[in-house]
Amino acid sequence: MIIRLLRNITNLILVGVFLIGCSGTQQVTSITSLPIIETTIPSPFPTSTDIPKTQPTPTNIPTKEPTSLPSGTVVPEISPTPAQPAGPTPKPPALTPTIPKKILFIGNSSTYWNKGLDFLFEELAGSANLSQVIEADAVTITAAPLSSLWEYSNAREVIGTGAYDVVVLQEDLPVTDVNTFHEYARKFDAEIKEVDSALVLLMAWPYERIGSVTTEDIDQAHRTIQTELGIAIAPVALAWQRAMEERPDLDMYRPDREHPSIFGSYLAVNVVFATVLVESPIGLTYLPSERGGVTEEEAAFLQRIAWETVQDYYGLE
Repeated sequence: MIIRLLRNITNLILVGVFLIGCSGTQQVTSITSLPIIETTIPSPFPTSTDIPKTQPTPTNIPTKEPTSLPSGTVVPEISPTPAQPAGPTPKPPALTPTIPKKILFIGNSSTYWNKGLDFLFEELAGSANLSQVIEADAVTITAAPLSSLWEYSNAREVIGTGAYDVVVLQEDLPVTDVNTFHEYARKFDAEIKEVDSALVLLMAWPYERIGSVTTEDIDQAHRTIQTELGIAIAPVALAWQRAMEERPDLDMYRPDREHPSIFGSYLAVNVVFATVLVESPIGLTYLPSERGGVTEEEAAFLQRIAWETVQDYYGLE
């Protein structure tokens, strides 16, 4: 009996010690002390760094020289000049020597670059031993073919004054087509003949930066309308081609491979002089100083090229 009582007391003591130990010394880990495991669930949508930047930056937005055409003007999509049918080269009509009192240039930036062909012509003619002083004016719109010059400039009004003996018309075949060129050449020719003036078409050069129109294309297009209308052509594009073949160091183009360098403009005005007056420009003393200028040796070369080109084009001696 006593032994059983002692065992019970002993068991109670052991149980109490166990309970005290669990509550006093054992610490239960809380939820907040558990380690946090970070996981990344892949998204089916691209992040901002995965999306390519398709909006053009300022360095790759194509730029175009501003024009003076009216705002809202619809510019048709430019297409390459269609190839002309093969055939014999038409013979140009004979030139009639003229010393005009006043000459009018109509064109775009190819005409007004380097102070303008009107300015250069006055200076060049002023250095010749002519019987009268020649005055020159210009009507120009940047980037405009003849169709835009007809519609949006005052060229017709200026022609209609009858103040000009010769009108030099410059088309821009790299940015229009042959049919449109011929259509507006006819319209200008009718206006010019109405006031007893003479039309000279300035055969401008191709743009190297475009490359879809060649000198041969431009030459053929001008010869065709020349035969139809019986007008004079100033074969500037052919002179450019000849000059660059003989002297590649004299670049006819500005760095944009479109506009004329001072050599290109000087050669152009010498071709116009030789065409209008049917007289050699060789020996004329005017040397332009714009954009680096032209030396006496360079001028002599360009004057020779201009005269030889006009001689060959018209079969002159």
